[in-house]
This record gives sequence, structure tokens and C-alpha cells, in this order.
Amino acid sequence: MRPRACGVLALLLALPGAAAASGTIRVAIVESARTADLSGSRIEVTEVGGCAGCAARTWRADTVHARVRGAAVEVDGRRAGAFRLVSERPIRLNGREYPGHLELVRNGDGLAVVNELPLEDYLVGVLRAESNERWPIEALRAQAIVARTYAAYHRQLNAGKPYHIVASTAHQQYAGRVPAASPVWEAVRSTAGQVLLWEGELFPAFYHTESGGYTEDPRTVFAARNMPALRPVRDEFAGGSPHYAWSLDVRLADLGAALRRAGYDIGTATAVEIVERTPSLRAAWVLVHGTRGSARLRGNDFRRILGYDTFRSTLFAVAVDGRVAHFAGRGWGHGVGMSQWGAKGMAEQGHRAHEILEYYYPGTTFGTLDARTAR
Repeated sequence: MRPRACGVLALLLALPGAAAASGTIRVAIVESARTADLSGSRIEVTEVGGCAGCAARTWRADTVHARVRGAAVEVDGRRAGAFRLVSERPIRLNGREYPGHLELVRNGDGLAVVNELPLEDYLVGVLRAESNERWPIEALRAQAIVARTYAAYHRQLNAGKPYHIVASTAHQQYAGRVPAASPVWEAVRSTAGQVLLWEGELFPAFYHTESGGYTEDPRTVFAARNMPALRPVRDEFAGGSPHYAWSLDVRLADLGAALRRAGYDIGTATAVEIVERTPSLRAAWVLVHGTRGSARLRGNDFRRILGYDTFRSTLFAVAVDGRVAHFAGRGWGHGVGMSQWGAKGMAEQGHRAHEILEYYYPGTTFGTLDARTAR
């Protein structure tokens, strides 16, 4: 099947000011930490929200050690509600360099390190972390548009919060500063400001590693409100991925222990049943029997409890043999929206970015960020 061709994307490329309209985004690169150690060259450190009536203090340092102290953040023996870090050079944290500026803010029982930078620069770091820069440029362009849509949606959703999005698999991974020679820069620049829209609005444009042959309706996966009614598609481009099929053996005792840590004390597991499947054959509900009772879980909660990277998808079958549950599945991820390996396969067959997106997000339209959506 060849997706419907459309000239909209080419037209969008010619629109002026798309990158400028994208604005900035605040990204939590660390959440709920007790301490954080940062380094750079002559970092300007400024107190934010210090004592009432006190002038904000500013100093320079090559290393910054932050920790939680009561209801405040402490840096170099000075306490404040937050600290702002600015430098002409990228600031390093946990082996990565970050452009823009950083803020150290209280977050729950710990602190968060927040990177504020232009949205388009952030997307380059997302593509470096989420994709393979050696993939075809059309696949990278499709990834740029999807990642921009996802980020802009969360920026709009969390506009009044200390940060808009988290740099992890909870949202999107983010690699920080990317060398200028990387091809992902071209993918972001050539799609500057472009987003997908559902009924004229930004939406969480989910994507995943590998569909296993079928994508999924987001309403069957995510319990959030206002999920777009994306029609699942049969993914004809997924077969070339090394993640198309997977298998996993789990000891029943270990399965019972994992469920107990998650609040389901069924003792040692004795049987696993898939009691309901989605239209794409993913496990909607899983029933686990144990020596002390049974637990009925949503398929995605079952996967989360076992670990997203270990238990790769909810498109699986299971058989119990003695003390072991044998799982055999397809795909990697939740199955909603674009399959990254499918996008690669489509690009290798000559499909353009807009064709890839029309295939995986049927019913959406193309648009650009404007003053309303760029806030």
C-alpha cells in the first residue's frame, strides 16, 4: 500500500519564520534527585527566589554541587528556592553537555535539573537519542515532525509548571548538545516549525520502536483524556526490524515477586491468562493466578511491572510450563502512532516524510507552530 501523496509538506518548507515561532521549551533532564554535580567554564550561578527582601546573589564557578536542604536547594552553602546556571559554553551533567541555560529547582522530595533552550535545538537532541542518524533522511524528517508535535503538545499542557517535558522514556529521550556535523540537524532545520494536528489542535503524537505488524488505537493504551481516535493500521513495513519478534522466560516465583512489589500480593504465580485482546491482538487485560489469589491487570500495567525494556510489548502469547512462564511476542513499544523501524523501511522504499506520517497517523493534518502553539 502506498500512502496518499500530498504537497502540503513541501509548501510548509517555504513558510518564513517557522523556526522563530517555535519558541523555547523547558526540559527536566534530571528529576527527584538528592544531589547533582555540574561542570563547565565560568558558569554564572544566580539565586532565584531567595529570602524576602534579599538581593539575588550571583557568582561564577567551574563546578557546581547542588543538593536538597529542607525546602530549598543548596549550592556552595547558599540556599534558595532555585538557582539559574548560565554559561557561554555548554554545561556538563552525567557525561552529557547541555546548551541554553539550566535551572536547579525543588521537585517533590528532591530536585530537578531543567534545561531551557529553543525548541528546535531540543529536537536535535531528541533525534540523536531516539533515532539513528545514519537512517534515511526522510525517516529522520518524519521523526522530527512527530517529536516536535509531541513536545509542543506537552509544552502547552504543562505551561504553568516548572518544566514541560521529561528527558526519559516517560516522554522523549534527549541527548543534549549534538555536534554540528550530525545529519539530524538537517532533518530538524528542513522541517522547522512543522507539526501534526488532530482536528486542528496539537495532540500527543506517540511513536514507538517497532509495531510488530499492527499499530494500536491510543484510546486502548492510554487512559488519558482527549486521546485522538487514530485508526490502527496494518504495518506493511515492519518486517525488517531486528525487534520484530522477541521471547522471554520468567520464573513464576519472580513474576509473583514483581507483582507483590507493585501492590498485588498473589503469592507465587501459578498461571497467566490473556483474558481480553485489543483489535490489533495486543493484551488488553491479563489475569495472573497465584497461591494466594489472582490479579487482573491492564496489559500495559503488566508490561510496566515487568519492565518496558525487558517485556517489549503487549503483543504476545504465553504458556506456563512447570515453574516458568514462556512469553513470545512481536514489536517493541506501545504500538501507537509511528513505528520508527517502519518509518525507516518506508524511507528506504522511497517514501517521503509526509507519506510516512499520513500512513501512521491517518486523519491528521499538517500545520505549523504559531504564536498560540509556541508558548
